[in-house]
Amino acid sequence: MSRFGWVVHKVIEKSDIVLEVLDARFIDETRNKELEYKIKNRNKKLIHVINKCDFVNKKHLDKIKKDLENCVFISATKHLGTTLLKQKITLLAKQKKIKEPIIGVIGYPNVGKSSLINALKGKHSARTSSEAGYTKGKQLLRISKDMMMIDTPGVIPRDKNKDLDLVLVGAKNPTTIKDPDLAVIKLIIKNPKLIESYYDVVPERNIEKTIEKLALKLNFKIKGNLPDVERTSRKILRDWQSGKIKK
Repeated sequence: MSRFGWVVHKVIEKSDIVLEVLDARFIDETRNKELEYKIKNRNKKLIHVINKCDFVNKKHLDKIKKDLENCVFISATKHLGTTLLKQKITLLAKQKKIKEPIIGVIGYPNVGKSSLINALKGKHSARTSSEAGYTKGKQLLRISKDMMMIDTPGVIPRDKNKDLDLVLVGAKNPTTIKDPDLAVIKLIIKNPKLIESYYDVVPERNIEKTIEKLALKLNFKIKGNLPDVERTSRKILRDWQSGKIKK
């Protein structure tokens, strides 16, 4: 187990209630069922916090609500749903007869764990960045006079440690991935309408040609007036991770 993995497991042990922060666009991809099992096996209360709910439509949210029990929808950056989340935490603490609960926060890199803590506290307590993997170690923070929270670095299950998938769920920085065009090809295949809507370019059957068209539209070129596929691919991935391209 990595050092960060060990930290997260220690946080679970110390917490009374655990918040698993998920990206509303990628629920299944950002769930860590290994940790969920450990949380429930330790008789801890688990709340699924569905962040970035403003990035998806109501139909998508309704499906999540139907498929996932004990969840709260929020947008940490816009402070939406945080009051409801606080109320749910308080209710669970009362049910467990805990006066000063310790709340653990877990989740993939860049799903918004630190932004959530800042929204709950109302001040910038946990460091935040749109760059994946920004939180470097656990942080114990007081959210209110009777509530403490522990932020953790994002930990990815071993079986999901694949660059293409990680960059698409926002868990890996687009600037560091090798062959970003391969991730973009996968993105366009799965979401052609979203790409067309945002960039006003109709995807072709040949996805590589589509990326070249996007490069020319963005005026990203290399020597010889050729399309800069790598730069274009990294921009598309950044736009996707930041939520500019919405479901």
